[in-house]
Amino acid sequence: MTKAQYAAKLAEKLKVSKAEGGRIVDEVTGLLTNTLKKGDRVRFPGFGTFKVSKRKARIARNPQTGEPVKVPARTVPRFTPSKELKLAVK
Repeated sequence: MTKAQYAAKLAEKLKVSKAEGGRIVDEVTGLLTNTLKKGDRVRFPGFGTFKVSKRKARIARNPQTGEPVKVPARTVPRFTPSKELKLAVK
């Protein structure tokens, strides 16, 4: 499902225009992104938890040449589904 399709279904369910549904989706994703940027987690009971995780710097290998390549440390978003969500899609 694309963002536009999701926004259209949300708009239909909430009985608002498609444009308003799109703005709601944008606002939710923007708020989620800003919260993760601060390093906080976002928990939706019954759905899951979004959080930020840190990866350590490491040495990897270029698969074509075999040469070692330095991969810098970085921060990545993570999602952990809730038990209810796992059971729902089983």
